[in-house]
Amino acid sequence: MIQNLKTFKLPGNFRGRNAFVVQLWWFTQAIFFRNSPQFLYGFRRFLLRLFGANIGKKVVIRPTVKITYPWKVSIGDYSWIGDDVVLYSLGNIEIGKNVVISQKSYICAASHDYLQPDFPIFAGVVRIQDECWLATDVFVAPGVTIHKGTVLGSRSSVYKDLPANKVCIGNPAKIVRNRVPTAQL
Repeated sequence: MIQNLKTFKLPGNFRGRNAFVVQLWWFTQAIFFRNSPQFLYGFRRFLLRLFGANIGKKVVIRPTVKITYPWKVSIGDYSWIGDDVVLYSLGNIEIGKNVVISQKSYICAASHDYLQPDFPIFAGVVRIQDECWLATDVFVAPGVTIHKGTVLGSRSSVYKDLPANKVCIGNPAKIVRNRVPTAQL
């Protein structure tokens, strides 16, 4: 048998909190977070901090963002998380300062080992360093680091680390040019 899910076991403390806290977060997210008015960014930051997220100053998080486990999420000052973004935080997700993650992007910090019959789950820290921009509908795989200042074009998929200050597009994402800031006037 190639895959036998009957033998699957979730690693101990994989969620990082007990089942009651997990369910309480999912209820809070569904009722209060998701239904909050667009402009209540401070309220959503408060809810995330209440559940253990490390959220910086003036972070903009839209109400349609979905976060699996906020206690495994860190977002730096002045970053923006757009509509319908998924932070699939079964593993840690570290987002730097001044980062933009545009609508419908999916940041995935866990997967399964499909080569093993018991299909074990594993987590891999996703790091998106300062001043990056992930355009619409970008996918980032577990264990990936996107280094400072890099831009990902719409619908790109990232399966390996990307260097700093590059513009990347495609599936898989490939470097197409350097990101060079315009001269300050």
